[in-house]
Amino acid sequence: MPSRRRFVQGLAAGGAVAGLGLWPQTGWAQQSRKMPVLRGTELDLSVGETLVNYTGQTRPAVTINGTLPGPLLRWKEGTTVTLRVRNDLPRGSIHGPDTSIHWHGLVLPANMDGVPGMSFDGIRPDESYLYRFDVKQAGTYWYHSHSGFQEQGGMYGPLVIDPAGPDPIASDRDFVVMLSDWTDMDPAKLFARLKKMASHDNVYQRTVGDFMRDAERKGLPATVADRKMWGQMRMTPTDLSDVNGQTYTYLLNGTTSLGNWTGVFVPGDKVRLRLINGSAMTYFDVRIPGLKLTVVAADGQPVHPVTVDELRIGAAETYDVIVQPGGQDAYTVFAQDSARTGYVSGTLAVREGLRAPIPPLDPRPIMSMADMGHGDMHAGHDMDAMASSQPAAAAAPHAGHAMPGTPPPSSPSADPHAGHAMATGAGAGAMVGMDHGAGGMQTHPASETNNPLVDMQTMSPTPKLDDPGIGLRDNGRRVLTYADLRSTFADPDGREPGRTVELHLTGHMEKFAWSFDGLKFAQAEPLRMTYGERLRIVLVNDTMMSHPIHLHGMWSDVEDADGNFQVRKHTVDMPPGSKRSYRVRADALGRWAYHCHLFFHMESGMFREVRVEE
Repeated sequence: MPSRRRFVQGLAAGGAVAGLGLWPQTGWAQQSRKMPVLRGTELDLSVGETLVNYTGQTRPAVTINGTLPGPLLRWKEGTTVTLRVRNDLPRGSIHGPDTSIHWHGLVLPANMDGVPGMSFDGIRPDESYLYRFDVKQAGTYWYHSHSGFQEQGGMYGPLVIDPAGPDPIASDRDFVVMLSDWTDMDPAKLFARLKKMASHDNVYQRTVGDFMRDAERKGLPATVADRKMWGQMRMTPTDLSDVNGQTYTYLLNGTTSLGNWTGVFVPGDKVRLRLINGSAMTYFDVRIPGLKLTVVAADGQPVHPVTVDELRIGAAETYDVIVQPGGQDAYTVFAQDSARTGYVSGTLAVREGLRAPIPPLDPRPIMSMADMGHGDMHAGHDMDAMASSQPAAAAAPHAGHAMPGTPPPSSPSADPHAGHAMATGAGAGAMVGMDHGAGGMQTHPASETNNPLVDMQTMSPTPKLDDPGIGLRDNGRRVLTYADLRSTFADPDGREPGRTVELHLTGHMEKFAWSFDGLKFAQAEPLRMTYGERLRIVLVNDTMMSHPIHLHGMWSDVEDADGNFQVRKHTVDMPPGSKRSYRVRADALGRWAYHCHLFFHMESGMFREVRVEE
């Protein structure tokens, strides 16, 4: 039987109550809401506030043209679009006063990118902004606010650009599946709670029973050593997401599971699902029991088809998949959060009103030291011994866990504000794969040393491109990895990067502080690029959280473990303990945002400005 909370989520099938503040009718739960579609090259969009009810409580959401998510915008490659966006937020709204729209993943002029404070001032109350730009690409993208907490408040929507010629991806049906997370809390108050009590949602911590089971399976000494390591770090291996199903209600196309969004098919159809993760803080693991998923595009760009049972989609990523239902009348589209605290589901069916069985949540994942880039630390390593090998770190509260101390003598001394310059010239490419910067333990920028906002440093990060992720390994299903993704085209630039910049993703779990190189946005100088140059960015995740990193205005051409071009993306997932590299062609003049797309990580400081200058 569903809990009462799950049941009332289902009653609010459509969510929006058109400003009436009335309890939605139970009958709504039997109908899937249809997403409005706006086509053409001239569109009017109004940013306002609409009352919604997903949990039995009526709350104001930020909406576009009155819907959550906003309308599906459908354009054509090679056209010029004009969008008049008006700020109709009510005076005194918790979501105001100014607003903006960022076109996520689109290549366009800086003043059209929609990030206030960069090349755009935002849209003031009762005023409009004219977006006009050429559509230079095709594929599946999305759009969202870049003002205040509006994205978490509901201001996002899907964007599909049809190719100028015939679509190379053939299908009989085409559905958007937009996943998101909703909270009844004022997003600003949720952020304040994270700063005061970051572990609020981490309620599934290990118990005495877990200790006994681990001791029986691994032996008492190994189990005691494991608990000792985690205790000295003041971290928990169950802390996989800052905000989860304890706070969030998960949505699919703006409705809850009991709302049952339904995509109708005819048996034998090739169905294209455009998966978009428009959530603020959630990684989703998506599968359709009984059907294979053939991945044909990532972040809007075509990839060589790869067939899997399941995929993990990070915040802000998109995947296009082809499925071919047949043999049964209904299939469940199932998306569980990566921490296994909740899910949202929809249905593919031969007609409305049908359902298929919903699978149970997978077992709760537990992180290991190896997951955080510390190798196999269960194999006889002692935390105190490690501490003694790092005298500068010994005074730190997390001594021994490769906590920020004096870096090794080989640590580069580049300007920490400009990134961690590791190599220059044509020979830099040889340093990039798993051995990039190798020669012992991972080095770290000086700005991380004795930094109160940095609580750990990874010791031996690897690309992890062939790793499906924590909670997805050996689950009996074929799970997509980054190593599976191969663009259908060669390196669009072709040049070797002229220089390499290394940046570390840093944070402090208890203080909920997030940054690059231990420097929050307000402390850091812009990362400067010269117009036309080709450079390599190497990211090292020094935290125990995953981070989807998004560079505005330019593509991120991800490299494989050997430093070769692999796949073009606009958002690059960085699992804990990972070290990944990608090439960037600085072909867009102006000021651009560069940040983690976990909303509250960005808000707390994991944000940099990139300047592309003549």
